[in-house]
Amino acid sequence: MTETERDWFLVEETTDRQDWHPLVRTLHDYWRQIAPPGGLPGRQHMDPLDIPDLLPRIWLLDVVQPGPRFRFRLVGSRIADRLGYDPTGEWLEDALLDYESNPSLTDRYRATVESGRPTYRLGPQRLTRTRDFEFVENIFLPMAEDGRTVDMLMALSVLVENPD
Repeated sequence: MTETERDWFLVEETTDRQDWHPLVRTLHDYWRQIAPPGGLPGRQHMDPLDIPDLLPRIWLLDVVQPGPRFRFRLVGSRIADRLGYDPTGEWLEDALLDYESNPSLTDRYRATVESGRPTYRLGPQRLTRTRDFEFVENIFLPMAEDGRTVDMLMALSVLVENPD
């Protein structure tokens, strides 16, 4: 998949976020706010009481090395409801629709880890097993307990109408 074909991108400091869903912008702002100077925030910097309205849409993935591989650590209730099940504890490749025929679906996850930068996506939903709602807008935010080595991804997803 070429860069022009993919439906996600690395977020820069200068990225225009005006058209992002307000919940996606709010989590991105929170992530930037809790980051220590010159580093990435870790799970220890996040307080769920700061973002209670976002929690049902948040999901956390452990980054397991070598690989990396990704395992669901926590899945918000709204996400689990839409998926029709709670994948907490599952490996990402077991939950991704079409993974066997398209392993590049995890390229974005790896890019977020390797770059240490957020990624934003608006495109077809890939985790649902029902496909009853086709599009999702989301953000992946790298987290690092030591401020440098990404060991978790925090994500927020919002189901949206067809953006075309």
